[in-house]
Amino acid sequence: MCAVRVSGSVPPRLKSWRHARGAIAIALVVSFVSVWGAPVASSSTTKSRISATMLTCSTGRVLSTWSLRRLATQTVVVPVDEGDVASATPEVAAGVGGVILLGASAPADLAAALRRVASSARGGIVPFVMTDEEGGVIQRMANLVGSIPSARQMGATMTPTQIRRLAKGLARRMRATGVTMDLAPVLDVDGGQGPDDQDPDGTRSFSANEKIASADGLAFAAGLEAGGVIPVVKHFPGLGGSTGNTDMMSAATPPWSTLKRVGLVPFENAFDAKLPAVMVSNATIPGLTALPASVSPAVVTGLLRDQLGYGGLVITDSLSVVSLSAIGYSVERATVAAIEAGADMVLFNADPGTVASVTDDTVSAVVSAVRAGKLGLARLVSAVTHILDAKHISLCTAR
Repeated sequence: MCAVRVSGSVPPRLKSWRHARGAIAIALVVSFVSVWGAPVASSSTTKSRISATMLTCSTGRVLSTWSLRRLATQTVVVPVDEGDVASATPEVAAGVGGVILLGASAPADLAAALRRVASSARGGIVPFVMTDEEGGVIQRMANLVGSIPSARQMGATMTPTQIRRLAKGLARRMRATGVTMDLAPVLDVDGGQGPDDQDPDGTRSFSANEKIASADGLAFAAGLEAGGVIPVVKHFPGLGGSTGNTDMMSAATPPWSTLKRVGLVPFENAFDAKLPAVMVSNATIPGLTALPASVSPAVVTGLLRDQLGYGGLVITDSLSVVSLSAIGYSVERATVAAIEAGADMVLFNADPGTVASVTDDTVSAVVSAVRAGKLGLARLVSAVTHILDAKHISLCTAR
Protein backbone atom coordinates (compact mmCIF):
# COMPACT_ATOMS: atom_id res chain seq x y z
CA MET A 1 0.00 0.00 0.00
CA CYS A 2 1.31 3.43 -0.94
CA ALA A 3 0.13 5.94 1.63
CA VAL A 4 -0.53 9.48 0.45
CA ARG A 5 1.77 11.65 2.50
CA VAL A 6 1.16 15.20 3.61
CA SER A 7 3.95 17.70 3.25
CA GLY A 8 6.45 18.15 6.04
CA SER A 9 9.72 16.57 7.07
CA VAL A 10 9.98 13.80 9.61
CA PRO A 11 12.62 13.99 12.36
CA PRO A 12 15.38 11.35 12.04
CA ARG A 13 14.37 9.72 15.34
CA LEU A 14 10.87 9.10 13.98
CA LYS A 15 12.26 7.69 10.74
CA SER A 16 14.45 5.27 12.65
CA TRP A 17 11.51 4.28 14.85
CA ARG A 18 9.36 3.54 11.81
CA HIS A 19 12.16 1.59 10.15
CA ALA A 20 12.58 -0.48 13.30
CA ARG A 21 8.84 -1.17 13.53
CA GLY A 22 8.84 -2.10 9.84
CA ALA A 23 11.67 -4.56 10.35
CA ILE A 24 9.86 -6.09 13.32
CA ALA A 25 6.66 -6.46 11.32
CA ILE A 26 8.54 -8.16 8.44
CA ALA A 27 10.22 -10.52 10.89
CA LEU A 28 6.84 -11.38 12.39
CA VAL A 29 5.44 -12.24 8.96
CA VAL A 30 8.40 -14.50 8.22
CA SER A 31 7.95 -16.15 11.62
CA PHE A 32 4.19 -16.46 11.02
CA VAL A 33 4.74 -18.28 7.73
CA SER A 34 7.52 -20.49 9.07
CA VAL A 35 5.45 -21.54 12.09
CA TRP A 36 2.54 -22.61 9.90
CA GLY A 37 4.69 -24.24 7.22
CA ALA A 38 7.35 -25.99 9.29
CA PRO A 39 7.43 -29.82 9.33
CA VAL A 40 6.79 -31.65 12.58
CA ALA A 41 10.05 -31.96 14.53
CA SER A 42 11.23 -34.85 16.68
CA SER A 43 10.52 -34.77 20.40
CA SER A 44 14.09 -33.81 21.35
CA THR A 45 14.22 -31.12 18.68
CA THR A 46 10.87 -29.75 19.80
CA LYS A 47 12.05 -29.57 23.42
CA SER A 48 15.16 -27.68 22.32
CA ARG A 49 13.08 -25.25 20.32
CA ILE A 50 10.67 -24.74 23.22
CA SER A 51 13.58 -24.04 25.54
CA ALA A 52 15.05 -21.54 23.07
CA THR A 53 11.65 -19.88 22.61
CA MET A 54 11.20 -19.53 26.35
CA LEU A 55 14.58 -17.82 26.58
CA THR A 56 13.80 -15.40 23.73
CA CYS A 57 10.04 -15.05 24.19
CA SER A 58 8.42 -11.77 23.17
CA THR A 59 4.89 -10.68 22.49
CA GLY A 60 5.80 -10.39 18.83
CA ARG A 61 7.02 -13.97 18.61
CA VAL A 62 3.87 -15.28 20.25
CA LEU A 63 1.67 -13.11 18.03
CA SER A 64 3.29 -14.68 15.00
CA THR A 65 1.71 -18.01 15.99
CA TRP A 66 -1.84 -16.64 16.11
CA SER A 67 -4.28 -17.55 13.35
CA LEU A 68 -5.46 -14.84 11.00
CA ARG A 69 -8.92 -15.04 12.51
CA ARG A 70 -7.64 -14.53 16.04
CA LEU A 71 -5.60 -11.51 14.93
CA ALA A 72 -8.57 -10.02 13.09
CA THR A 73 -10.95 -10.59 16.01
CA GLN A 74 -8.73 -8.60 18.38
CA THR A 75 -9.18 -5.46 16.22
CA VAL A 76 -12.98 -5.44 16.70
CA VAL A 77 -14.96 -3.64 19.42
CA VAL A 78 -18.51 -4.93 19.87
CA PRO A 79 -21.42 -2.79 21.09
CA VAL A 80 -23.50 -4.05 24.01
CA ASP A 81 -26.32 -2.64 26.09
CA GLU A 82 -24.95 -1.95 29.57
CA GLY A 83 -28.01 -3.65 31.01
CA ASP A 84 -27.19 -6.92 29.22
CA VAL A 85 -23.42 -7.24 29.04
CA ALA A 86 -23.69 -11.03 29.25
CA SER A 87 -24.87 -10.98 25.63
CA ALA A 88 -21.30 -10.14 24.58
CA THR A 89 -19.88 -13.31 26.14
CA PRO A 90 -19.60 -15.30 22.88
CA GLU A 91 -17.69 -12.47 21.19
CA VAL A 92 -15.40 -12.02 24.21
CA ALA A 93 -14.73 -15.78 24.24
CA ALA A 94 -13.83 -15.51 20.55
CA GLY A 95 -11.24 -12.85 21.38
CA VAL A 96 -12.64 -9.42 20.50
CA GLY A 97 -10.41 -6.57 21.58
CA GLY A 98 -13.08 -4.49 23.24
CA VAL A 99 -16.71 -3.99 24.19
CA ILE A 100 -18.43 -0.62 24.23
CA LEU A 101 -21.26 -0.05 26.70
CA LEU A 102 -24.31 1.72 25.32
CA GLY A 103 -27.32 3.04 27.19
CA ALA A 104 -28.18 5.83 29.61
CA SER A 105 -28.45 4.04 32.96
CA ALA A 106 -26.17 1.25 34.13
CA PRO A 107 -27.33 -1.56 36.45
CA ALA A 108 -26.05 -1.65 40.01
CA ASP A 109 -24.39 -5.03 39.44
CA LEU A 110 -22.47 -3.90 36.34
CA ALA A 111 -19.05 -4.63 37.88
CA ALA A 112 -19.98 -8.22 38.73
CA ALA A 113 -21.56 -8.75 35.31
CA LEU A 114 -18.44 -7.48 33.56
CA ARG A 115 -16.21 -9.74 35.65
CA ARG A 116 -18.26 -12.74 34.56
CA VAL A 117 -17.94 -11.75 30.90
CA ALA A 118 -14.19 -11.11 31.25
CA SER A 119 -13.68 -14.57 32.73
CA SER A 120 -14.51 -16.01 29.31
CA ALA A 121 -11.84 -13.98 27.48
CA ARG A 122 -9.76 -16.05 25.11
CA GLY A 123 -6.30 -16.73 26.50
CA GLY A 124 -7.04 -14.50 29.47
CA ILE A 125 -6.64 -11.40 27.27
CA VAL A 126 -9.56 -9.35 28.52
CA PRO A 127 -11.17 -6.76 26.22
CA PHE A 128 -11.16 -3.06 26.83
CA VAL A 129 -14.44 -2.06 28.45
CA MET A 130 -15.28 1.28 26.84
CA THR A 131 -17.95 3.89 27.29
CA ASP A 132 -18.61 7.56 26.46
CA GLU A 133 -18.49 9.45 29.72
CA GLU A 134 -17.84 12.99 28.52
CA GLY A 135 -20.18 14.95 30.76
CA GLY A 136 -23.28 17.01 29.99
CA VAL A 137 -25.56 15.30 27.47
CA ILE A 138 -23.09 12.45 26.83
CA GLN A 139 -23.09 10.29 29.95
CA ARG A 140 -23.76 6.54 29.95
CA MET A 141 -23.61 5.72 33.65
CA ALA A 142 -24.19 8.88 35.64
CA ASN A 143 -26.47 6.91 37.94
CA LEU A 144 -23.42 4.91 39.09
CA VAL A 145 -20.52 7.34 38.79
CA GLY A 146 -22.24 10.69 39.29
CA SER A 147 -23.18 13.40 36.81
CA ILE A 148 -20.54 15.87 35.65
CA PRO A 149 -20.84 19.14 33.71
CA SER A 150 -20.46 19.35 29.95
CA ALA A 151 -17.04 20.11 28.55
CA ARG A 152 -18.31 23.56 27.57
CA GLN A 153 -19.36 24.29 31.16
CA MET A 154 -16.10 22.92 32.55
CA GLY A 155 -14.13 25.12 30.16
CA ALA A 156 -16.08 28.21 31.20
CA THR A 157 -16.15 27.71 34.96
CA MET A 158 -13.20 25.52 35.99
CA THR A 159 -9.42 25.67 35.93
CA PRO A 160 -7.39 22.84 34.39
CA THR A 161 -6.43 21.74 37.89
CA GLN A 162 -10.06 21.50 38.91
CA ILE A 163 -10.93 19.63 35.71
CA ARG A 164 -8.13 17.14 36.31
CA ARG A 165 -9.34 16.52 39.86
CA LEU A 166 -12.92 16.01 38.69
CA ALA A 167 -11.84 13.56 35.96
CA LYS A 168 -9.64 11.61 38.37
CA GLY A 169 -12.56 11.07 40.74
CA LEU A 170 -14.79 10.11 37.83
CA ALA A 171 -12.22 7.60 36.58
CA ARG A 172 -11.90 5.93 39.97
CA ARG A 173 -15.65 5.44 40.09
CA MET A 174 -15.73 4.18 36.52
CA ARG A 175 -12.91 1.74 37.22
CA ALA A 176 -14.85 0.43 40.22
CA THR A 177 -17.69 -0.49 37.84
CA GLY A 178 -15.31 -2.38 35.53
CA VAL A 179 -14.83 0.29 32.84
CA THR A 180 -11.23 0.57 31.68
CA MET A 181 -11.42 3.05 28.77
CA ASP A 182 -13.31 6.32 28.33
CA LEU A 183 -13.92 7.56 24.79
CA ALA A 184 -13.20 11.09 25.98
CA PRO A 185 -12.20 13.89 26.05
CA VAL A 186 -13.40 15.68 22.93
CA LEU A 187 -10.51 17.87 21.80
CA ASP A 188 -12.43 19.47 18.94
CA VAL A 189 -12.40 23.27 18.82
CA ASP A 190 -16.04 24.31 18.50
CA GLY A 191 -18.35 27.09 19.65
CA GLY A 192 -21.62 25.83 18.20
CA GLN A 193 -24.90 25.08 19.92
CA GLY A 194 -24.93 21.31 19.35
CA PRO A 195 -24.63 18.47 19.61
CA ASP A 196 -27.28 17.96 16.95
CA ASP A 197 -27.66 16.81 13.36
CA GLN A 198 -25.74 19.83 12.05
CA ASP A 199 -23.14 20.23 14.79
CA PRO A 200 -21.64 17.03 16.24
CA ASP A 201 -19.73 18.89 18.95
CA GLY A 202 -21.34 21.96 20.48
CA THR A 203 -21.23 21.67 24.26
CA ARG A 204 -19.06 18.55 23.98
CA SER A 205 -16.18 20.90 23.13
CA PHE A 206 -14.31 22.68 25.91
CA SER A 207 -13.93 25.89 23.92
CA ALA A 208 -13.87 27.61 20.54
CA ASN A 209 -10.35 28.72 21.49
CA GLU A 210 -7.77 26.08 20.62
CA LYS A 211 -5.53 26.94 23.57
CA ILE A 212 -8.35 26.54 26.09
CA ALA A 213 -9.69 23.42 24.38
CA SER A 214 -6.20 21.95 24.53
CA ALA A 215 -5.39 22.82 28.15
CA ASP A 216 -8.76 21.73 29.51
CA GLY A 217 -9.03 18.61 27.36
CA LEU A 218 -5.56 17.44 28.33
CA ALA A 219 -6.36 18.11 31.99
CA PHE A 220 -9.43 15.86 31.69
CA ALA A 221 -7.34 13.17 29.98
CA ALA A 222 -4.65 13.38 32.66
CA GLY A 223 -7.27 12.99 35.36
CA LEU A 224 -8.70 9.89 33.71
CA GLU A 225 -5.23 8.34 33.52
CA ALA A 226 -4.50 9.20 37.13
CA GLY A 227 -7.74 7.49 38.12
CA GLY A 228 -6.90 4.29 36.25
CA VAL A 229 -8.94 4.72 33.05
CA ILE A 230 -7.45 5.02 29.57
CA PRO A 231 -8.48 8.27 27.85
CA VAL A 232 -9.18 8.36 24.10
CA VAL A 233 -8.84 11.85 22.63
CA LYS A 234 -11.22 12.57 19.76
CA HIS A 235 -12.09 13.30 16.93
CA PHE A 236 -8.76 13.50 15.08
CA PRO A 237 -7.71 15.66 13.30
CA GLY A 238 -10.46 17.96 14.60
CA LEU A 239 -14.20 17.97 13.95
CA GLY A 240 -15.07 21.48 15.16
CA GLY A 241 -16.81 23.66 12.59
CA SER A 242 -17.69 20.71 10.34
CA THR A 243 -20.54 20.93 7.86
CA GLY A 244 -22.66 18.33 9.62
CA ASN A 245 -22.84 15.31 11.89
CA THR A 246 -21.27 12.28 10.19
CA ASP A 247 -23.67 9.99 12.05
CA MET A 248 -26.47 11.50 9.96
CA MET A 249 -24.84 12.71 6.73
CA SER A 250 -21.64 13.14 4.78
CA ALA A 251 -19.72 16.02 6.30
CA ALA A 252 -16.47 17.92 5.88
CA THR A 253 -14.22 19.74 8.30
CA PRO A 254 -12.94 23.23 7.62
CA PRO A 255 -10.23 23.28 4.90
CA TRP A 256 -6.92 21.68 5.84
CA SER A 257 -5.19 25.07 5.66
CA THR A 258 -7.44 26.21 8.53
CA LEU A 259 -7.69 22.93 10.41
CA LYS A 260 -3.93 22.51 10.77
CA ARG A 261 -3.67 25.97 12.37
CA VAL A 262 -6.61 25.59 14.78
CA GLY A 263 -8.31 22.20 15.13
CA LEU A 264 -5.13 20.16 15.00
CA VAL A 265 -3.41 22.04 17.83
CA PRO A 266 -5.00 20.17 20.79
CA PHE A 267 -4.11 16.84 19.20
CA GLU A 268 -0.50 17.85 18.64
CA ASN A 269 -0.31 18.78 22.31
CA ALA A 270 -1.96 15.49 23.29
CA PHE A 271 0.64 13.52 21.36
CA ASP A 272 3.44 15.55 22.92
CA ALA A 273 1.92 14.53 26.28
CA LYS A 274 2.16 10.84 25.22
CA LEU A 275 -1.55 10.18 25.58
CA PRO A 276 -2.20 6.52 24.81
CA ALA A 277 -5.13 6.48 22.37
CA VAL A 278 -6.85 8.58 19.73
CA MET A 279 -10.14 8.27 17.82
CA VAL A 280 -10.26 9.28 14.15
CA SER A 281 -13.34 11.03 12.76
CA ASN A 282 -15.50 10.10 9.78
CA ALA A 283 -15.42 13.54 8.16
CA THR A 284 -13.62 14.42 4.93
CA ILE A 285 -10.95 17.13 5.04
CA PRO A 286 -10.87 19.48 2.04
CA GLY A 287 -7.31 19.91 0.87
CA LEU A 288 -6.11 16.72 2.54
CA THR A 289 -8.48 13.85 1.74
CA ALA A 290 -11.76 13.25 -0.08
CA LEU A 291 -12.28 10.07 1.95
CA PRO A 292 -13.69 10.01 5.48
CA ALA A 293 -10.66 10.36 7.76
CA SER A 294 -11.16 6.95 9.39
CA VAL A 295 -10.49 5.13 6.10
CA SER A 296 -7.97 7.59 4.66
CA PRO A 297 -4.28 6.60 4.41
CA ALA A 298 -3.47 10.29 4.00
CA VAL A 299 -4.88 10.99 7.46
CA VAL A 300 -4.04 7.90 9.52
CA THR A 301 -0.68 6.96 8.04
CA GLY A 302 0.45 10.13 6.30
CA LEU A 303 -0.54 12.68 8.94
CA LEU A 304 -1.02 10.83 12.23
CA ARG A 305 1.65 8.14 12.04
CA ASP A 306 4.28 9.68 9.76
CA GLN A 307 4.15 13.46 10.07
CA LEU A 308 3.11 13.62 13.74
CA GLY A 309 4.99 10.46 14.71
CA TYR A 310 2.17 9.04 16.79
CA GLY A 311 2.88 5.49 17.98
CA GLY A 312 -0.12 4.85 20.22
CA LEU A 313 -3.47 3.13 19.73
CA VAL A 314 -5.66 4.38 16.87
CA ILE A 315 -9.41 3.70 17.07
CA THR A 316 -12.01 4.59 14.47
CA ASP A 317 -15.26 6.34 15.19
CA SER A 318 -18.28 4.14 14.43
CA LEU A 319 -18.02 2.65 10.94
CA SER A 320 -21.77 2.14 10.61
CA VAL A 321 -22.54 5.83 10.03
CA VAL A 322 -24.17 7.56 7.07
CA SER A 323 -20.98 9.33 5.99
CA LEU A 324 -19.53 5.90 5.13
CA SER A 325 -22.61 4.02 3.97
CA ALA A 326 -23.51 6.91 1.64
CA ILE A 327 -20.35 6.24 -0.38
CA GLY A 328 -20.74 2.49 -0.44
CA TYR A 329 -18.87 1.37 2.66
CA SER A 330 -20.42 -1.45 4.65
CA VAL A 331 -18.99 -2.06 8.12
CA GLU A 332 -16.97 -4.95 6.67
CA ARG A 333 -15.50 -2.93 3.81
CA ALA A 334 -14.84 0.06 6.05
CA THR A 335 -13.04 -2.13 8.60
CA VAL A 336 -10.62 -3.48 6.00
CA ALA A 337 -10.05 0.02 4.64
CA ALA A 338 -9.52 1.49 8.11
CA ILE A 339 -6.95 -1.12 9.15
CA GLU A 340 -5.19 -0.75 5.80
CA ALA A 341 -5.15 3.02 6.32
CA GLY A 342 -3.38 2.53 9.68
CA ALA A 343 -6.13 2.19 12.31
CA ASP A 344 -5.82 -0.52 14.96
CA MET A 345 -9.35 -0.99 16.32
CA VAL A 346 -12.80 -0.45 14.81
CA LEU A 347 -16.11 0.55 16.32
CA PHE A 348 -19.57 -0.08 14.89
CA ASN A 349 -23.21 0.11 15.94
CA ALA A 350 -25.79 -2.61 15.35
CA ASP A 351 -29.11 -3.82 16.66
CA PRO A 352 -28.56 -6.31 19.50
CA GLY A 353 -29.90 -9.13 17.37
CA THR A 354 -27.36 -8.53 14.61
CA VAL A 355 -24.19 -7.82 16.62
CA ALA A 356 -22.99 -11.45 16.40
CA SER A 357 -23.45 -11.67 12.63
CA VAL A 358 -21.90 -8.26 11.94
CA THR A 359 -18.92 -9.18 14.13
CA ASP A 360 -18.47 -12.51 12.35
CA ASP A 361 -18.78 -10.94 8.91
CA THR A 362 -16.33 -8.17 9.83
CA VAL A 363 -13.71 -10.59 11.10
CA SER A 364 -14.17 -12.76 8.01
CA ALA A 365 -13.72 -9.73 5.75
CA VAL A 366 -10.36 -8.94 7.36
CA VAL A 367 -9.19 -12.54 7.07
CA SER A 368 -10.23 -12.68 3.42
CA ALA A 369 -8.50 -9.38 2.68
CA VAL A 370 -5.21 -10.68 4.07
CA ARG A 371 -5.48 -13.97 2.17
CA ALA A 372 -6.27 -12.09 -1.04
CA GLY A 373 -3.31 -9.75 -0.58
CA LYS A 374 -5.53 -6.68 -0.22
CA LEU A 375 -4.46 -6.12 3.40
CA GLY A 376 -0.91 -6.77 4.50
CA LEU A 377 -0.33 -9.29 7.24
CA ALA A 378 2.34 -7.03 8.69
CA ARG A 379 -0.23 -4.22 9.03
CA LEU A 380 -2.64 -6.53 10.86
CA VAL A 381 0.11 -7.76 13.20
CA SER A 382 1.11 -4.14 13.85
CA ALA A 383 -2.49 -3.27 14.75
CA VAL A 384 -2.75 -6.09 17.28
CA THR A 385 0.64 -5.15 18.71
CA HIS A 386 -0.64 -1.62 19.36
CA ILE A 387 -3.75 -3.04 21.03
CA LEU A 388 -1.79 -5.31 23.36
CA ASP A 389 0.68 -2.53 24.14
CA ALA A 390 -2.24 -0.31 25.21
CA LYS A 391 -3.48 -3.16 27.41
CA HIS A 392 0.02 -3.52 28.92
CA ILE A 393 -0.04 -7.20 27.99
CA SER A 394 3.03 -9.31 27.35
CA LEU A 395 1.98 -12.57 25.73
CA CYS A 396 4.93 -14.28 27.34
CA THR A 397 3.14 -13.97 30.68
CA ALA A 398 -0.47 -13.91 29.43
CA ARG A 399 -0.56 -17.46 28.06
